[in-house]
Amino acid sequence: MDDATVQALGLLSQALETAQRARGRLYDFHQLIGGADRMVGEAVKALREAGHGEQADLVEREVQGADVLQGADVLMWTFQVVEAYDAGYHRRFTGVEQLVCEALADGAEHIAEAGMNKRGQTH
Repeated sequence: MDDATVQALGLLSQALETAQRARGRLYDFHQLIGGADRMVGEAVKALREAGHGEQADLVEREVQGADVLQGADVLMWTFQVVEAYDAGYHRRFTGVEQLVCEALADGAEHIAEAGMNKRGQTH
């Protein structure tokens, strides 16, 4: 395989790895918001116990369990963000990357890395 193709496949692989890291950050986001929401529930309870029912009602009504993404046409919880990313961009990117590897490298992945590994081995 020529060097230009190896370089192009290496860039595509690197881009997919970065998208995979972004996917992980979405899961981090999902779990962190879930934890924050549980703490909000504890805060609501503590506000009520401290005699601050009006403030507890405000936090409960406006924050606890609220959609985290809200816009003109969008209301989403964090799990929906993760699902949308997985079903859309992530699935499309991984599928296209696989097709390109099949067409240019007989399905082999990490061609550039394999070449670096081979060159770096002592004989």
